Amino acid sequence: MYLADRSAPAGAKTAPGRGSGRGPAVAPTVLALGTVSLITDISSEMVTAVLPLYLIAGLGLSPLGFGALDGVYNGVSALVQLTGGHLADRVRNHKLVAGIGYGLSALCKPLLLLVHSLGPISVILALERTGKGLRTAPRDALISLSTPDELQGRAFGVHRAMDTTGALLGPLAAFLILGVAVDGYDAVFGVSACVAALGVVVLVLFVPSGAGDTPARPRSAAAPAARPAPARPDPVRLRDAVALLRLPRLRALAICAVLLGLTTVSDAFVYLLLQRRTGIDDQWFPLLPLGTAAVFLLLAVPAGALADRIGRRTVFLTGHALLLAAYGLLLWAPDWPALPYLVLALHGMFYAATDGVLPAAVAATVPESLRASGLALVGTGQALARFGCSLAFGGAWTLWGTAAALAAAAGRLLCCAAVAGHVLRPAPPAPGAPPAPAPPDPARRP
Repeated sequence: MYLADRSAPAGAKTAPGRGSGRGPAVAPTVLALGTVSLITDISSEMVTAVLPLYLIAGLGLSPLGFGALDGVYNGVSALVQLTGGHLADRVRNHKLVAGIGYGLSALCKPLLLLVHSLGPISVILALERTGKGLRTAPRDALISLSTPDELQGRAFGVHRAMDTTGALLGPLAAFLILGVAVDGYDAVFGVSACVAALGVVVLVLFVPSGAGDTPARPRSAAAPAARPAPARPDPVRLRDAVALLRLPRLRALAICAVLLGLTTVSDAFVYLLLQRRTGIDDQWFPLLPLGTAAVFLLLAVPAGALADRIGRRTVFLTGHALLLAAYGLLLWAPDWPALPYLVLALHGMFYAATDGVLPAAVAATVPESLRASGLALVGTGQALARFGCSLAFGGAWTLWGTAAALAAAAGRLLCCAAVAGHVLRPAPPAPGAPPAPAPPDPARRP
């Protein structure tokens, strides 16, 4: 049923310790990875919060140039996601590949202290995004493989909430450092490097090796304790990953992620537009992401649980409707004192309804042996589309101004959301087929 997929049917198998019965609703692996993401996001968002002003006000970059750099910043990550996802499935060690990605990103942070021109900064940011691309699919695969199907939305919601806690604390730390340090930008980059290194240490020490790589299976009480070792599975080939697009449900998800990504204006541009529209002082600019992150943090888990309950398609499309409302406020709302708070609240609600719901839907359509590859395919398509959107929006801003550029993005979003609603509609039952079983009532589980 694509994004409308709900809980697993009654009788579906769940492994012990993976949320079945009265066990924990979230696996320890999810909590450990959430802690790593929390720490790493503090580091990353410290840099992200000051980067637009540093490049535009400090280095004199034009909106078109910033759009190109922001697109490269995200596009490199998108392309590398395919490599990270396939490599993790091939070597069957998701933690190793994710650790390499986290380590590469951490190594790039101190290099920002050594360069002060656009070219070298672009190279370092591209390398940092390479690390992000390597780690994203293996990390999400670890979350998915340690969680039963009917709790995927909740698990991704918990992880995204912890991740967003870091996104909340990062800009706040950058703001405080800029206020007390003499050379504020370099101080932000230095502290960011130290925090990133701590995230790698937590990953190595607290994320179980092999957790999620080979999901546990329930053992029958009557089965003998000793069994012959299972045959080693065939190696995962690149053609197997590409062949995932033959799955109708995964193909529909990928198409819709690309279409909607083409209309999702970069966060940095949203904050720049909000600053210009409301006249917020440069000193307060690093705090704007806090509004988005705070709402995301509050709603990520409820949105994931709601998606598991009523259907992921509904929550996913509602999130894009909220983003469209934010664009509308930036374009046409009067200069209310509450305007910044409304826009940031809608921006955070958009992420809460989409960021964890999409990988949860993808995970439900992909075999376990190719889980990271499937997540990488959809994630890459979405990120490349957002790369194109950054380029297009930066060019439109430079040529036509902010209002025309945002109005065009809002019109595209409305059209693409309508297409996605049609493509992701529930598949009708085959003629003569029995009705699908109702999802189990969680209150009646033993």
